[in-house]
Amino acid sequence: MKTIAVAAFAAMLICGADALQAQDAPKKSGSDKEKSKIMIKLKLTSVLVDDQEKALKFYTEVLGFVTKTDMPAGGARWLTVVSPEEPNGTELLLEPTGFPAAKTYQKALFEAGIPLTAFAVEDIEVAYERMTKLGVVFKMKPTKMGPVTVAMFEDTCGNLIQLFQV
Repeated sequence: MKTIAVAAFAAMLICGADALQAQDAPKKSGSDKEKSKIMIKLKLTSVLVDDQEKALKFYTEVLGFVTKTDMPAGGARWLTVVSPEEPNGTELLLEPTGFPAAKTYQKALFEAGIPLTAFAVEDIEVAYERMTKLGVVFKMKPTKMGPVTVAMFEDTCGNLIQLFQV
């Protein structure tokens, strides 16, 4: 599943978001009711974190997300954050790496220099400057790559995260 997400993101980088959206646009047939039954929406995604409390602090105080849900879930928490601009938008689950395979996967991505996920920003230079002043460690400064500019940083919870501006 992650390979597909990486491939889709790579396609966006190479082709540009407009070409990718045009290619995947739904056909104009059938009723709106039929379309809504099959429409898949992204409402929740996750990042693996080695410490939920540390992750919550970083994702809220440094990245600027706000807490949406925080409740007990087994030995951990169901802990989600959202963009303050979209409080009912996609939730980001700060998912603990309690399962050994999750730790192995997270470590392998980090050591290979592969970001676990990517976040969009309006102005990558402003985000980079603000985050650098807050002590964020960047592995790649903002770099123009075709139609997008990308940067990559450590989230203090075991991940590399990519920022992008189209």
